[in-house]
Amino acid sequence: MRSSLRGWGGVTAMAVVCALVAVFALCLPKSAVTAKATDTDPVSTRTTGATATTGRADDDCEEPEKQTLAPSSADGPTIRAIKNRTGEKRKLIVGVDQNSYRWGYRNPGRGKAAELEGFDIDLVHRIAEDILGDPKAVQFKAIPTNQRIPAVQEGRVDMVVRTMTINCERIEDVAFSAPYFKTGQQVLAPKYSPVKGYDGTLAGKRICTAAGSTAYSTLEEDKKSGDLPATTDISTTVPNQLDCLVRLQLGEVDAVVTDGALAASQAAQDPTVQLKGDAFTAEYYGVAMKKDADDLVRRVNQILVDYRKDTANGWQASYEKWLSATLGKDAGKSEPPAPQYLRTG
Repeated sequence: MRSSLRGWGGVTAMAVVCALVAVFALCLPKSAVTAKATDTDPVSTRTTGATATTGRADDDCEEPEKQTLAPSSADGPTIRAIKNRTGEKRKLIVGVDQNSYRWGYRNPGRGKAAELEGFDIDLVHRIAEDILGDPKAVQFKAIPTNQRIPAVQEGRVDMVVRTMTINCERIEDVAFSAPYFKTGQQVLAPKYSPVKGYDGTLAGKRICTAAGSTAYSTLEEDKKSGDLPATTDISTTVPNQLDCLVRLQLGEVDAVVTDGALAASQAAQDPTVQLKGDAFTAEYYGVAMKKDADDLVRRVNQILVDYRKDTANGWQASYEKWLSATLGKDAGKSEPPAPQYLRTG
């Protein structure tokens, strides 16, 4: 079946299997404790879980997911500026993904009027409702993975809610909320593939990652340290992680490395691929904002506190609606720990 999918442009079978991928892609414009690996020595023996760190930019950085400000409902200069927008411009401007199934995507079954929907989109609506009193007062901006930080820094968006991992490198450039989701890097490959996970079976294999992603930085570091087989090719990077699924379907790469939460959604889109092995990092998604937008960071953190407490229309309800089908009914492994607010200024 895989061979019948090669050459997407002229093969009907590809169109059938990848209909959702095509629509999502075209709608709009870490680490773990290491264990030495060879081509036959599995990397997956490394320890993961609560002791794992996120990001690899700075050896002095510990628990970046805790480097955020205490919650507050007070309005400050950033929030007042948002509220002072008038007319059609009185909206929260948010950078999102538009092709991540069940996270931020346009449902092709809803026709031309399809609005963005998914787990991240639910959170955006909740933030807009709290700040502007209207959950629909949002201007969505679809941005590639490697443009998330520039979009925030340049003021093109008020925030980014886009499956964005909090890590040591990124907290130097943007401010993050407390975590709102827990995940980890995982391998996605064809069901028939000899790849078994993040281990020696990746020797000689071509891996695709999104440019600017924690997946790529993890692979890059592991390649340098020898924790990834030297013959593994990590040169294929794309603007958006869904593009990796297309490359995989076309036979241009042998595996994809991305967040397990996203990989599970991709496996749901294409029944010929599956997750291989366990997650090999522990990572946390956060809402990214400007470094000096302290009042907005505090407000979002307060919203997250309330969102998690709201059992009827909050975090749990959104998980059940969007993610339980791909990640399982037990949300416990995806729910972040109780937040800590260690940043003081």
